[in-house]
Amino acid sequence: AERGGRRAELHKMAAAGAEAAAEEEKRLPEGDPESGGDSDDEGDSDSSGDGEDEEKENEAEIQRLEEQLSINAFDYNCHLDLIKLLRQEGELVKLRRARQKMSELFPLTEEIWLDWLKDEIKMASEISEREKVYELFERAVKDYICPEIWLEYAQYSIGGIGQEGGIERVRSIFERALTAVGLHVTKGTALWEAYREFENAILETAQPAPGSIPSPEQQQVLCSQLEKIHMLFRRQLGIPLLDMEASYAEYEEWSEEPIPETTIKNYKKALQQLEKCKPYEEALLGAETPKLAEYQAYIDFEMKAGDPARIQLIYERALAENCLVPDLWARYNQYLDRQLKVKELVLSAHDRAVRNCPWTVGLWIRYLLAMERHRVEHSIISEMFEKALNAGFIQATDYVEIWQAYLDYLRRRVDFTQDSSKELEELRSAFARAVEYLKQEVEERFSESGDPSCTIMQNWARVEARLCNNMQKARELWDNIMTKGNAKYANMWLEYYNLERAHGDTQHCRKALHRAVQCTSDYPEHVCEVLLTLERIEGTLEDWDAAVQKTENRLARVNEQRAKAAEKEAALAKQEEERAEQRKQARAEKKASKKAKKTRTGDKRKADEDDEGEWGQEE
Repeated sequence: AERGGRRAELHKMAAAGAEAAAEEEKRLPEGDPESGGDSDDEGDSDSSGDGEDEEKENEAEIQRLEEQLSINAFDYNCHLDLIKLLRQEGELVKLRRARQKMSELFPLTEEIWLDWLKDEIKMASEISEREKVYELFERAVKDYICPEIWLEYAQYSIGGIGQEGGIERVRSIFERALTAVGLHVTKGTALWEAYREFENAILETAQPAPGSIPSPEQQQVLCSQLEKIHMLFRRQLGIPLLDMEASYAEYEEWSEEPIPETTIKNYKKALQQLEKCKPYEEALLGAETPKLAEYQAYIDFEMKAGDPARIQLIYERALAENCLVPDLWARYNQYLDRQLKVKELVLSAHDRAVRNCPWTVGLWIRYLLAMERHRVEHSIISEMFEKALNAGFIQATDYVEIWQAYLDYLRRRVDFTQDSSKELEELRSAFARAVEYLKQEVEERFSESGDPSCTIMQNWARVEARLCNNMQKARELWDNIMTKGNAKYANMWLEYYNLERAHGDTQHCRKALHRAVQCTSDYPEHVCEVLLTLERIEGTLEDWDAAVQKTENRLARVNEQRAKAAEKEAALAKQEEERAEQRKQARAEKKASKKAKKTRTGDKRKADEDDEGEWGQEE
């Protein structure tokens, strides 16, 4: 009886799908009065006036929201408000455009997608329009894992079984749905049942007329169709799903043959696995949204079990409810990068990560690396980098990180065995652009470049010196680095010195260390020692004498400056000590003054009481 009910429901569903595909429903703006009788002209007039006022208010609000989005396209709530208002007003063309713009910027929730799909289904009467709905479904199932959308997609496709290849298309969609959400412990059963009932309906249409003998071809079709349904039952019973006992009982009732031992064995194994999953499902059921801790425990459980499909599913379920948690996306993407390594899955997850959390630079960097790892075209990677620059990072250092990641990628593209190449020129151009971008765009927004040590220019200089044998350009870059407030730091001079030592010559090494001795203020003894070591190994007597004289003079000045600073600090400390003593003395005097005042008040009160006593005695 239950199976018959499902079959009847399937037939109704198919009929409803076909009817919906052929029917176009026109929306009336909410609040518009229905055309009633003429009995009360005054009432009609008032109602019409109220409707016109509301319509004008809504039009003004729509215009305001559109202007707001033209200023800030990433205002999520503004998109929601505009879509809601346009749907209410029945502005279907504008509504479609608003939804399209929002979907380009953000992944859409299940509710938004289902509303959009249902509206489009009502308007899709022609085959070409149905194809557009299919395309919309394809976009919808990519944002988040959503069993309801997959089920809606499969049901809608049933309405097109009369078209060429319609049945195969329905099966293809069902199979993809099972791949995506068929393992969902609590919601997967609905898809398996819908798929089976679809195949049962096909089986009924293949039955010969009552009383007739099927031909060999018909018999073959029937056997093939029966085997499809058997296989669906067997596949489902091998998966841990809620209410799988009912599915097993249904299979027993439906099958005219004994259930194979292999199927029974897989079923019992799935039941055992279900018992292990139940505590985690119950924890999710009892927890409040977003259930991050409960999902993390479930993820850890599945990671230990090691089934890639189940690990992917539980991550997707967790992300559907925690889509704005960058760390969760990062862990998921790391798992996909290191374990599954399937290009389509990996890149899709990375893309959804940066669309959900565009402010997180680490997700963009991982996306660029994944694209390079999977050999995506250079133009697409460059386009993605440009999107990252416009993502609105929250601190200046984020821009340094994304630029460095992109420059690393460009450097790996260059064949440095050639003296010149298109890739090398692109790398140099990108280095120059990065320096200018941090100086102009980032400093203007954050009042700092995010790169005080000029790491990008340092890396540029290393590339020029080590890989391009162009020390002249490397020296120019280091001159620029030192003019940006870095000349006082010993480590910066030593970094430059080491570059000269590795790829330059002794003359420039000596020149760099002489400048370092003159300019360094944090660790002057260290750079003096490095200069003397250089001259001890490679210098002439004149070089040694010059180095000794320079270092002695410099250290003498440094010690003099330190002595003055120490004296000043001691004087300040003494002044502070005197002020503290004065404050202490003032507090003591104030305390003594209060005590004396309290004593005088007590003596006066006692004297008054004595006077009152004497007066009373006189009375």
